[in-house]
Amino acid sequence: MNSDLTAYITLICTSCVFSLYLCIYVFAKRHHYKNIAPLFILHTLFTSIYCLGAAFGLMSTTLAEIKFWTVIQYLGMPFSATMGLIFIMRYLGMNLSSKKLMALLAVPFTSLILVASNDFHQLYYRAYEIHPELGAPFVYQEIGIWYVVQGIYTFASLFVAFIFVFSRWRETDKDYRPQLLSLLWGQLVPMITAFVYLLGLTPQGIDPVPMVLWLTSLFYFWAIRSSRMFSIMPIAKDAIFNSINDGVIVLDEAGRLIEFNQAGKSMFPQLYRNMFGWEFSKVWTSISASAFPLQLKNAPFHQEVSPGNGRGEQENTYQVHVTRLQDGQRHNGFLMIFNDITEVKKLQGQLEKLAYYDELTGIFNRRAFFQQCQQNFEDAKRESVPYTVLLMDIDFFKRVNDTYGHFTGDQLLVHVVKACQAQLDDEAIFARYGGEEFVIAMKGSTGSEGKNTADLIRSYLRLHPVVIEGTSLSVTVSFGIAETTEGKNETLHDLLNRADKALYSAKDEGRDRACVYREKARSV
Repeated sequence: MNSDLTAYITLICTSCVFSLYLCIYVFAKRHHYKNIAPLFILHTLFTSIYCLGAAFGLMSTTLAEIKFWTVIQYLGMPFSATMGLIFIMRYLGMNLSSKKLMALLAVPFTSLILVASNDFHQLYYRAYEIHPELGAPFVYQEIGIWYVVQGIYTFASLFVAFIFVFSRWRETDKDYRPQLLSLLWGQLVPMITAFVYLLGLTPQGIDPVPMVLWLTSLFYFWAIRSSRMFSIMPIAKDAIFNSINDGVIVLDEAGRLIEFNQAGKSMFPQLYRNMFGWEFSKVWTSISASAFPLQLKNAPFHQEVSPGNGRGEQENTYQVHVTRLQDGQRHNGFLMIFNDITEVKKLQGQLEKLAYYDELTGIFNRRAFFQQCQQNFEDAKRESVPYTVLLMDIDFFKRVNDTYGHFTGDQLLVHVVKACQAQLDDEAIFARYGGEEFVIAMKGSTGSEGKNTADLIRSYLRLHPVVIEGTSLSVTVSFGIAETTEGKNETLHDLLNRADKALYSAKDEGRDRACVYREKARSV
Protein backbone atom coordinates (compact mmCIF):
# COMPACT_ATOMS: atom_id res chain seq x y z
CA MET A 1 0.00 0.00 0.00
CA ASN A 2 1.59 3.30 -1.09
CA SER A 3 1.94 6.29 1.22
CA ASP A 4 -0.68 8.38 -0.61
CA LEU A 5 -3.26 5.65 -0.21
CA THR A 6 -2.39 5.30 3.46
CA ALA A 7 -2.88 9.07 3.91
CA TYR A 8 -6.26 8.89 2.15
CA ILE A 9 -7.41 6.04 4.35
CA THR A 10 -6.20 7.83 7.49
CA LEU A 11 -8.13 11.00 6.65
CA ILE A 12 -11.27 9.02 5.85
CA CYS A 13 -10.99 7.03 9.09
CA THR A 14 -10.56 10.30 10.98
CA SER A 15 -13.78 11.59 9.44
CA CYS A 16 -15.50 8.31 10.33
CA VAL A 17 -14.37 8.46 13.96
CA PHE A 18 -15.30 12.15 14.35
CA SER A 19 -18.75 11.62 12.83
CA LEU A 20 -19.39 8.52 14.90
CA TYR A 21 -18.28 10.35 18.06
CA LEU A 22 -20.69 13.20 17.29
CA CYS A 23 -23.47 10.69 16.68
CA ILE A 24 -22.87 8.92 20.01
CA TYR A 25 -22.34 12.21 21.90
CA VAL A 26 -25.63 13.72 20.76
CA PHE A 27 -27.46 10.42 21.22
CA ALA A 28 -26.28 10.24 24.83
CA LYS A 29 -27.56 13.77 25.47
CA ARG A 30 -30.64 13.56 23.24
CA HIS A 31 -33.00 14.25 26.17
CA HIS A 32 -31.38 17.67 26.60
CA TYR A 33 -31.61 18.58 22.93
CA LYS A 34 -35.34 18.31 22.21
CA ASN A 35 -36.75 17.00 18.94
CA ILE A 36 -34.06 18.27 16.55
CA ALA A 37 -31.35 15.91 17.87
CA PRO A 38 -32.66 12.72 16.14
CA LEU A 39 -32.20 14.33 12.73
CA PHE A 40 -28.61 15.26 13.55
CA ILE A 41 -27.97 11.75 14.91
CA LEU A 42 -29.16 10.21 11.63
CA HIS A 43 -27.11 12.71 9.62
CA THR A 44 -23.87 11.86 11.46
CA LEU A 45 -24.67 8.13 11.45
CA PHE A 46 -25.08 8.08 7.68
CA THR A 47 -21.88 10.11 7.36
CA SER A 48 -20.03 7.54 9.48
CA ILE A 49 -21.31 4.67 7.31
CA TYR A 50 -20.25 6.56 4.18
CA CYS A 51 -16.74 7.11 5.53
CA LEU A 52 -16.50 3.51 6.78
CA GLY A 53 -17.40 2.13 3.37
CA ALA A 54 -14.94 4.48 1.66
CA ALA A 55 -12.09 3.48 4.00
CA PHE A 56 -12.62 -0.28 3.58
CA GLY A 57 -13.13 0.20 -0.14
CA LEU A 58 -9.62 1.64 -0.41
CA MET A 59 -8.27 -1.41 1.45
CA SER A 60 -10.00 -3.88 -0.87
CA THR A 61 -7.98 -6.15 -3.18
CA THR A 62 -10.70 -7.70 -5.37
CA LEU A 63 -13.51 -6.30 -7.48
CA ALA A 64 -16.11 -8.15 -5.38
CA GLU A 65 -14.81 -6.52 -2.22
CA ILE A 66 -14.77 -3.09 -3.88
CA LYS A 67 -18.36 -3.52 -5.04
CA PHE A 68 -19.47 -4.63 -1.59
CA TRP A 69 -17.94 -1.62 0.12
CA THR A 70 -19.34 0.65 -2.59
CA VAL A 71 -22.82 -0.54 -1.64
CA ILE A 72 -21.96 0.18 2.01
CA GLN A 73 -20.94 3.70 0.99
CA TYR A 74 -24.34 4.17 -0.64
CA LEU A 75 -26.00 3.11 2.58
CA GLY A 76 -24.61 6.37 3.92
CA MET A 77 -23.52 8.95 1.34
CA PRO A 78 -26.82 9.85 -0.42
CA PHE A 79 -28.74 9.73 2.86
CA SER A 80 -26.13 11.84 4.68
CA ALA A 81 -26.52 14.81 2.33
CA THR A 82 -30.32 14.57 2.31
CA MET A 83 -30.57 14.15 6.07
CA GLY A 84 -28.23 17.14 6.44
CA LEU A 85 -30.68 19.20 4.40
CA ILE A 86 -33.65 17.97 6.46
CA PHE A 87 -31.75 18.77 9.67
CA ILE A 88 -31.03 22.32 8.47
CA MET A 89 -34.66 22.86 7.44
CA ARG A 90 -35.93 21.68 10.81
CA TYR A 91 -33.29 23.76 12.59
CA LEU A 92 -34.59 26.82 10.74
CA GLY A 93 -38.19 26.06 11.69
CA MET A 94 -39.40 24.60 8.40
CA ASN A 95 -41.91 21.85 9.11
CA LEU A 96 -41.97 18.97 6.64
CA SER A 97 -44.90 16.62 6.19
CA SER A 98 -44.41 12.87 5.93
CA LYS A 99 -45.04 13.05 2.17
CA LYS A 100 -42.36 15.69 1.71
CA LEU A 101 -39.88 13.68 3.76
CA MET A 102 -40.53 10.60 1.65
CA ALA A 103 -40.10 12.65 -1.52
CA LEU A 104 -36.74 13.98 -0.33
CA LEU A 105 -35.53 10.45 0.49
CA ALA A 106 -36.81 8.88 -2.75
CA VAL A 107 -33.61 9.61 -4.73
CA PRO A 108 -31.21 8.21 -2.07
CA PHE A 109 -33.28 5.01 -1.76
CA THR A 110 -33.34 4.63 -5.54
CA SER A 111 -29.58 5.17 -5.75
CA LEU A 112 -28.91 2.51 -3.10
CA ILE A 113 -31.06 -0.04 -4.94
CA LEU A 114 -29.49 0.76 -8.33
CA VAL A 115 -25.92 0.54 -7.00
CA ALA A 116 -26.63 -2.80 -5.31
CA SER A 117 -28.13 -4.23 -8.49
CA ASN A 118 -25.96 -2.43 -11.06
CA ASP A 119 -24.65 -5.66 -12.63
CA PHE A 120 -28.17 -6.33 -13.96
CA HIS A 121 -28.88 -2.98 -15.63
CA GLN A 122 -25.80 -0.66 -15.62
CA LEU A 123 -28.01 2.36 -14.90
CA TYR A 124 -25.61 3.67 -12.27
CA TYR A 125 -22.28 2.53 -13.71
CA ARG A 126 -22.05 1.57 -17.36
CA ALA A 127 -18.62 0.13 -16.59
CA TYR A 128 -17.15 -0.70 -13.18
CA GLU A 129 -13.90 -2.64 -12.99
CA ILE A 130 -10.42 -2.57 -11.47
CA HIS A 131 -8.28 0.10 -13.07
CA PRO A 132 -6.07 -1.61 -15.67
CA GLU A 133 -3.06 0.59 -14.87
CA LEU A 134 -3.38 1.51 -11.18
CA GLY A 135 -4.78 -1.80 -10.03
CA ALA A 136 -6.88 -2.46 -6.92
CA PRO A 137 -8.32 -0.67 -5.03
CA PHE A 138 -8.53 1.92 -7.82
CA VAL A 139 -11.52 1.54 -10.11
CA TYR A 140 -12.14 2.42 -13.71
CA GLN A 141 -15.75 3.48 -14.09
CA GLU A 142 -18.05 4.91 -16.72
CA ILE A 143 -20.99 6.68 -15.17
CA GLY A 144 -24.58 5.93 -16.00
CA ILE A 145 -27.61 8.22 -16.12
CA TRP A 146 -28.59 7.73 -12.47
CA TYR A 147 -25.05 8.54 -11.34
CA VAL A 148 -25.61 12.01 -12.81
CA VAL A 149 -29.00 12.29 -11.10
CA GLN A 150 -27.51 11.35 -7.73
CA GLY A 151 -24.53 13.67 -8.19
CA ILE A 152 -26.79 16.62 -8.99
CA TYR A 153 -29.12 15.75 -6.12
CA THR A 154 -26.26 15.50 -3.59
CA PHE A 155 -24.77 18.81 -4.67
CA ALA A 156 -28.22 20.44 -4.68
CA SER A 157 -28.94 19.17 -1.14
CA LEU A 158 -25.71 20.71 0.14
CA PHE A 159 -26.23 23.93 -1.80
CA VAL A 160 -29.88 24.43 -0.76
CA ALA A 161 -28.99 23.78 2.88
CA PHE A 162 -26.20 26.37 2.60
CA ILE A 163 -28.60 28.94 1.06
CA PHE A 164 -31.22 28.32 3.75
CA VAL A 165 -28.69 28.97 6.51
CA PHE A 166 -27.15 31.97 4.77
CA SER A 167 -30.59 33.55 4.27
CA ARG A 168 -31.07 33.70 8.06
CA TRP A 169 -27.78 35.47 8.77
CA ARG A 170 -29.05 39.06 8.88
CA GLU A 171 -32.06 38.37 11.06
CA THR A 172 -30.14 36.25 13.59
CA ASP A 173 -28.85 37.86 16.74
CA LYS A 174 -25.05 38.17 16.86
CA ASP A 175 -24.95 35.90 19.93
CA TYR A 176 -26.31 33.04 17.81
CA ARG A 177 -24.39 33.67 14.59
CA PRO A 178 -21.58 31.25 15.56
CA GLN A 179 -24.15 28.48 15.27
CA LEU A 180 -25.03 29.57 11.75
CA LEU A 181 -21.37 29.96 10.88
CA SER A 182 -20.64 26.38 11.88
CA LEU A 183 -23.59 25.17 9.81
CA LEU A 184 -22.44 27.22 6.83
CA TRP A 185 -18.94 25.73 6.92
CA GLY A 186 -20.38 22.31 7.60
CA GLN A 187 -22.21 22.50 4.25
CA LEU A 188 -19.62 24.52 2.33
CA VAL A 189 -16.63 22.17 2.87
CA PRO A 190 -18.21 18.97 1.43
CA MET A 191 -20.06 21.01 -1.23
CA ILE A 192 -16.87 22.51 -2.65
CA THR A 193 -15.06 19.16 -2.41
CA ALA A 194 -17.93 17.34 -4.17
CA PHE A 195 -17.97 20.00 -6.88
CA VAL A 196 -14.24 19.57 -7.48
CA TYR A 197 -14.70 15.77 -7.56
CA LEU A 198 -17.54 15.97 -10.07
CA LEU A 199 -15.37 18.14 -12.29
CA GLY A 200 -12.72 15.38 -12.32
CA LEU A 201 -10.02 17.51 -10.69
CA THR A 202 -9.14 15.00 -7.95
CA PRO A 203 -6.84 11.93 -8.12
CA GLN A 204 -8.30 9.28 -10.39
CA GLY A 205 -10.39 6.67 -8.61
CA ILE A 206 -10.45 8.60 -5.32
CA ASP A 207 -13.52 10.25 -3.75
CA PRO A 208 -12.10 13.16 -1.70
CA VAL A 209 -15.35 14.05 0.09
CA PRO A 210 -15.02 11.60 3.03
CA MET A 211 -11.47 12.88 3.56
CA VAL A 212 -12.71 16.37 4.51
CA LEU A 213 -15.77 15.47 6.53
CA TRP A 214 -13.71 15.52 9.74
CA LEU A 215 -13.59 19.31 9.28
CA THR A 216 -17.39 19.40 9.16
CA SER A 217 -17.52 17.33 12.35
CA LEU A 218 -15.13 19.75 14.08
CA PHE A 219 -17.34 22.72 13.16
CA TYR A 220 -20.43 20.94 14.49
CA PHE A 221 -18.72 19.82 17.69
CA TRP A 222 -17.46 23.35 18.34
CA ALA A 223 -20.97 24.75 17.85
CA ILE A 224 -22.51 22.19 20.17
CA ARG A 225 -19.97 22.75 22.93
CA SER A 226 -19.46 26.52 22.71
CA SER A 227 -22.77 27.97 21.55
CA ARG A 228 -25.22 25.26 22.69
CA MET A 229 -26.43 24.66 19.16
CA PHE A 230 -29.23 22.29 20.16
CA SER A 231 -30.26 23.52 23.60
CA ILE A 232 -30.51 27.17 22.55
CA MET A 233 -31.12 27.73 18.86
CA PRO A 234 -31.66 30.99 17.01
CA ILE A 235 -34.65 29.40 15.38
CA ALA A 236 -36.24 29.06 18.81
CA LYS A 237 -36.89 32.79 18.76
CA ASP A 238 -38.27 32.56 15.25
CA ALA A 239 -40.47 29.59 16.15
CA ILE A 240 -41.90 31.43 19.15
CA PHE A 241 -42.25 34.60 17.09
CA ASN A 242 -44.37 32.84 14.47
CA SER A 243 -46.27 30.44 16.74
CA ILE A 244 -47.72 32.85 19.30
CA ASN A 245 -51.35 33.77 18.80
CA ASP A 246 -50.79 37.50 19.22
CA GLY A 247 -49.89 39.55 16.18
CA VAL A 248 -46.41 41.06 16.42
CA ILE A 249 -45.10 43.94 14.34
CA VAL A 250 -41.52 45.18 14.70
CA LEU A 251 -40.46 48.69 13.72
CA ASP A 252 -36.99 50.21 13.56
CA GLU A 253 -35.95 53.29 15.51
CA ALA A 254 -37.45 55.54 12.82
CA GLY A 255 -40.83 53.78 13.01
CA ARG A 256 -40.40 51.84 9.77
CA LEU A 257 -41.73 48.29 9.33
CA ILE A 258 -39.01 45.62 9.51
CA GLU A 259 -40.84 42.43 10.55
CA PHE A 260 -44.18 40.82 11.42
CA ASN A 261 -45.23 37.31 12.40
CA GLN A 262 -47.78 34.88 10.98
CA ALA A 263 -50.46 35.92 13.47
CA GLY A 264 -49.96 39.54 12.42
CA LYS A 265 -50.44 38.54 8.79
CA SER A 266 -53.62 36.65 9.72
CA MET A 267 -54.99 39.67 11.58
CA PHE A 268 -54.11 42.06 8.77
CA PRO A 269 -54.22 40.20 5.41
CA GLN A 270 -53.22 43.40 3.59
CA LEU A 271 -49.82 43.26 5.34
CA TYR A 272 -47.08 42.22 2.88
CA ARG A 273 -43.33 41.90 3.04
CA ASN A 274 -42.90 44.41 0.24
CA MET A 275 -43.99 46.99 2.84
CA PHE A 276 -40.70 46.54 4.70
CA GLY A 277 -39.13 49.97 5.03
CA TRP A 278 -42.46 51.82 4.99
CA GLU A 279 -43.29 54.21 7.79
CA PHE A 280 -45.84 52.58 10.08
CA SER A 281 -48.37 55.36 9.57
CA LYS A 282 -48.41 54.50 5.86
CA VAL A 283 -48.58 50.76 6.61
CA TRP A 284 -51.53 51.22 8.96
CA THR A 285 -53.40 53.38 6.48
CA SER A 286 -52.92 50.69 3.84
CA ILE A 287 -54.15 47.83 6.01
CA SER A 288 -56.97 49.61 7.84
CA ALA A 289 -58.03 52.59 5.68
CA SER A 290 -57.65 54.82 8.73
CA ALA A 291 -54.94 56.70 10.61
CA PHE A 292 -53.26 54.97 13.55
CA PRO A 293 -54.82 56.61 16.63
CA LEU A 294 -51.65 56.53 18.77
CA GLN A 295 -48.26 58.24 18.71
CA LEU A 296 -45.24 55.90 18.79
CA LYS A 297 -43.21 58.54 20.58
CA ASN A 298 -45.47 58.05 23.62
CA ALA A 299 -44.43 54.40 24.01
CA PRO A 300 -44.72 52.39 26.14
CA PHE A 301 -48.52 52.30 26.14
CA HIS A 302 -51.44 49.99 25.52
CA GLN A 303 -54.82 50.85 24.12
CA GLU A 304 -57.72 49.42 22.15
CA VAL A 305 -57.78 50.04 18.41
CA SER A 306 -60.46 49.15 15.88
CA PRO A 307 -59.14 49.36 12.32
CA GLY A 308 -61.65 49.95 9.57
CA ASN A 309 -62.17 47.80 6.51
CA GLY A 310 -62.23 50.58 3.93
CA ARG A 311 -66.04 50.85 3.97
CA GLY A 312 -66.31 52.82 7.18
CA GLU A 313 -66.95 49.66 9.17
CA GLN A 314 -65.00 48.27 12.12
CA GLU A 315 -64.65 44.51 11.97
CA ASN A 316 -62.25 43.68 14.81
CA THR A 317 -60.99 45.19 18.03
CA TYR A 318 -57.42 44.77 19.21
CA GLN A 319 -55.58 45.54 22.41
CA VAL A 320 -52.26 46.91 21.18
CA HIS A 321 -49.20 47.04 23.44
CA VAL A 322 -46.32 49.18 22.18
CA THR A 323 -42.91 49.05 23.86
CA ARG A 324 -39.50 50.39 22.97
CA LEU A 325 -36.71 48.01 22.00
CA GLN A 326 -33.66 49.01 24.01
CA ASP A 327 -30.02 47.89 23.84
CA GLY A 328 -28.73 49.46 27.01
CA GLN A 329 -29.41 53.16 26.56
CA ARG A 330 -29.73 52.85 22.81
CA HIS A 331 -33.20 52.91 21.23
CA ASN A 332 -33.41 50.21 18.54
CA GLY A 333 -37.07 50.36 17.56
CA PHE A 334 -40.59 49.46 18.64
CA LEU A 335 -42.35 46.20 19.39
CA MET A 336 -46.11 46.19 18.75
CA ILE A 337 -48.19 43.28 20.06
CA PHE A 338 -51.81 43.02 18.89
CA ASN A 339 -54.20 40.91 20.95
CA ASP A 340 -57.51 40.23 19.21
CA ILE A 341 -60.21 41.00 21.77
CA THR A 342 -63.10 41.07 19.30
CA GLU A 343 -64.85 38.10 20.88
CA VAL A 344 -64.22 39.49 24.35
CA LYS A 345 -65.77 42.80 23.32
CA LYS A 346 -68.75 40.97 21.83
CA LEU A 347 -69.16 39.01 25.04
CA GLN A 348 -68.88 42.22 27.05
CA GLY A 349 -71.55 43.73 24.83
CA GLN A 350 -73.81 40.75 25.36
CA LEU A 351 -73.30 40.85 29.10
CA GLU A 352 -73.91 44.59 29.13
CA LYS A 353 -77.08 44.08 27.16
CA LEU A 354 -78.24 41.48 29.64
CA ALA A 355 -77.31 43.73 32.55
CA TYR A 356 -78.67 47.04 31.26
CA TYR A 357 -81.29 46.31 28.62
CA ASP A 358 -84.73 44.78 28.89
CA GLU A 359 -84.66 41.49 27.00
CA LEU A 360 -88.22 41.76 25.65
CA THR A 361 -88.41 45.37 24.53
CA GLY A 362 -84.75 46.23 23.99
CA ILE A 363 -84.90 49.46 26.00
CA PHE A 364 -83.06 50.29 29.23
CA ASN A 365 -83.99 48.31 32.33
CA ARG A 366 -84.42 49.81 35.80
CA ARG A 367 -80.72 49.49 36.69
CA ALA A 368 -79.59 51.19 33.48
CA PHE A 369 -82.16 53.94 33.96
CA PHE A 370 -80.69 54.98 37.28
CA GLN A 371 -77.15 54.69 35.95
CA GLN A 372 -77.95 56.86 32.93
CA CYS A 373 -80.27 59.24 34.70
CA GLN A 374 -78.30 60.12 37.81
CA GLN A 375 -75.57 62.07 36.01
CA ASN A 376 -78.15 63.55 33.67
CA PHE A 377 -80.16 64.75 36.66
CA GLU A 378 -77.09 66.27 38.35
CA ASP A 379 -76.16 68.09 35.14
CA ALA A 380 -79.63 69.62 34.98
CA LYS A 381 -79.35 70.88 38.56
CA ARG A 382 -75.92 72.35 37.88
CA GLU A 383 -77.14 74.04 34.69
CA SER A 384 -80.36 75.24 36.41
CA VAL A 385 -82.62 73.71 33.76
CA PRO A 386 -85.89 71.89 34.48
CA TYR A 387 -85.98 68.11 34.71
CA THR A 388 -89.13 66.03 34.31
CA VAL A 389 -89.87 62.34 34.77
CA LEU A 390 -92.90 60.46 33.49
CA LEU A 391 -94.06 57.20 35.03
CA MET A 392 -96.33 55.28 32.66
CA ASP A 393 -98.53 52.27 33.43
CA ILE A 394 -100.50 50.17 30.92
CA ASP A 395 -104.15 50.15 31.96
CA PHE A 396 -105.67 46.77 32.87
CA PHE A 397 -102.61 44.87 31.63
CA LYS A 398 -103.29 41.91 33.95
CA ARG A 399 -106.68 41.50 32.30
CA VAL A 400 -104.96 41.14 28.90
CA ASN A 401 -102.64 38.45 30.25
CA ASP A 402 -105.49 36.57 31.88
CA THR A 403 -107.73 36.77 28.80
CA TYR A 404 -105.32 36.33 25.89
CA GLY A 405 -102.22 34.80 27.49
CA HIS A 406 -98.71 35.99 28.22
CA PHE A 407 -97.57 35.89 24.59
CA THR A 408 -100.19 38.47 23.69
CA GLY A 409 -99.22 40.46 26.78
CA ASP A 410 -95.60 40.51 25.63
CA GLN A 411 -96.59 41.70 22.16
CA LEU A 412 -98.65 44.45 23.73
CA LEU A 413 -95.65 45.62 25.77
CA VAL A 414 -93.53 45.80 22.60
CA HIS A 415 -96.27 47.75 20.84
CA VAL A 416 -96.47 50.31 23.63
CA VAL A 417 -92.66 50.74 23.63
CA LYS A 418 -92.64 51.41 19.88
CA ALA A 419 -95.43 53.95 20.31
CA CYS A 420 -93.42 55.79 22.95
CA GLN A 421 -90.24 55.72 20.86
CA ALA A 422 -92.14 57.24 17.94
CA GLN A 423 -92.97 60.31 20.09
CA LEU A 424 -89.71 60.71 22.04
CA ASP A 425 -86.58 62.50 20.91
CA ASP A 426 -83.07 61.09 21.25
CA GLU A 427 -82.37 63.08 24.42
CA ALA A 428 -85.08 61.36 26.45
CA ILE A 429 -84.09 58.43 28.67
CA PHE A 430 -86.67 55.68 28.27
CA ALA A 431 -86.70 52.49 30.37
CA ARG A 432 -88.86 49.64 31.54
CA TYR A 433 -89.37 50.32 35.23
CA GLY A 434 -90.92 46.96 36.05
CA GLY A 435 -93.74 44.75 34.76
CA GLU A 436 -96.08 46.95 32.71
CA GLU A 437 -94.60 50.17 34.13
CA PHE A 438 -92.22 52.42 32.20
CA VAL A 439 -90.31 55.61 32.98
CA ILE A 440 -89.21 58.53 30.83
CA ALA A 441 -86.71 61.20 31.93
CA MET A 442 -86.54 64.49 30.02
CA LYS A 443 -83.77 66.98 30.76
CA GLY A 444 -84.68 70.59 29.96
CA SER A 445 -88.41 69.89 29.80
CA THR A 446 -91.06 71.25 32.13
CA GLY A 447 -93.96 69.34 33.59
CA SER A 448 -96.32 70.87 31.02
CA GLU A 449 -94.06 69.76 28.19
CA GLY A 450 -93.91 66.31 29.76
CA LYS A 451 -97.71 66.21 29.83
CA ASN A 452 -97.82 67.15 26.13
CA THR A 453 -95.51 64.26 25.34
CA ALA A 454 -97.69 61.91 27.41
CA ASP A 455 -100.81 63.05 25.56
CA LEU A 456 -99.12 62.47 22.20
CA ILE A 457 -98.30 58.91 23.23
CA ARG A 458 -101.86 58.31 24.46
CA SER A 459 -103.32 59.66 21.21
CA TYR A 460 -100.97 57.52 19.14
CA LEU A 461 -102.01 54.38 21.01
CA ARG A 462 -105.72 55.17 20.57
CA LEU A 463 -105.22 55.59 16.81
CA HIS A 464 -103.00 52.52 16.43
CA PRO A 465 -104.46 49.44 18.08
CA VAL A 466 -102.25 46.37 18.01
CA VAL A 467 -103.29 43.30 15.96
CA ILE A 468 -102.11 40.02 17.47
CA GLU A 469 -103.02 36.71 15.80
CA GLY A 470 -105.95 38.35 14.04
CA THR A 471 -107.26 40.07 17.17
CA SER A 472 -107.26 43.88 17.33
CA LEU A 473 -106.59 45.22 20.81
CA SER A 474 -106.90 48.82 21.91
CA VAL A 475 -104.64 49.86 24.73
CA THR A 476 -104.64 52.88 27.02
CA VAL A 477 -101.99 54.11 29.42
CA SER A 478 -101.84 56.34 32.47
CA PHE A 479 -99.08 58.82 33.28
CA GLY A 480 -97.76 60.38 36.46
CA ILE A 481 -95.52 63.39 35.81
CA ALA A 482 -93.22 65.32 38.14
CA GLU A 483 -90.92 68.28 37.54
CA THR A 484 -88.01 69.52 39.63
CA THR A 485 -88.73 72.48 41.87
CA GLU A 486 -86.35 75.39 41.35
CA GLY A 487 -84.25 76.19 44.40
CA LYS A 488 -85.20 73.01 46.19
CA ASN A 489 -82.51 70.48 47.13
CA GLU A 490 -84.14 67.31 45.89
CA THR A 491 -82.93 63.94 44.56
CA LEU A 492 -83.90 61.81 41.61
CA HIS A 493 -85.69 59.46 43.99
CA ASP A 494 -87.71 62.42 45.36
CA LEU A 495 -88.77 63.25 41.82
CA LEU A 496 -89.73 59.66 41.05
CA ASN A 497 -91.72 59.44 44.27
CA ARG A 498 -93.76 62.49 43.28
CA ALA A 499 -94.33 61.07 39.78
CA ASP A 500 -95.54 57.86 41.40
CA LYS A 501 -98.07 59.79 43.46
CA ALA A 502 -99.26 61.57 40.31
CA LEU A 503 -99.65 58.19 38.59
CA TYR A 504 -101.90 56.97 41.42
CA SER A 505 -103.97 60.12 40.97
CA ALA A 506 -104.34 59.32 37.24
CA LYS A 507 -105.58 55.83 38.08
CA ASP A 508 -107.94 57.11 40.77
CA GLU A 509 -109.45 59.55 38.29
CA GLY A 510 -110.34 56.78 35.82
CA ARG A 511 -107.09 55.91 34.01
CA ASP A 512 -106.22 56.81 30.39
CA ARG A 513 -104.98 60.23 31.46
CA ALA A 514 -101.82 62.11 32.46
CA CYS A 515 -101.51 63.86 35.82
CA VAL A 516 -98.77 66.32 36.74
CA TYR A 517 -97.79 66.36 40.38
CA ARG A 518 -98.79 69.44 42.31
CA GLU A 519 -98.99 70.00 46.01
CA LYS A 520 -101.80 67.69 47.19
CA ALA A 521 -101.28 65.78 43.90
CA ARG A 522 -103.90 67.86 42.12
CA SER A 523 -104.41 66.73 38.51
CA VAL A 524 -104.14 69.03 35.53
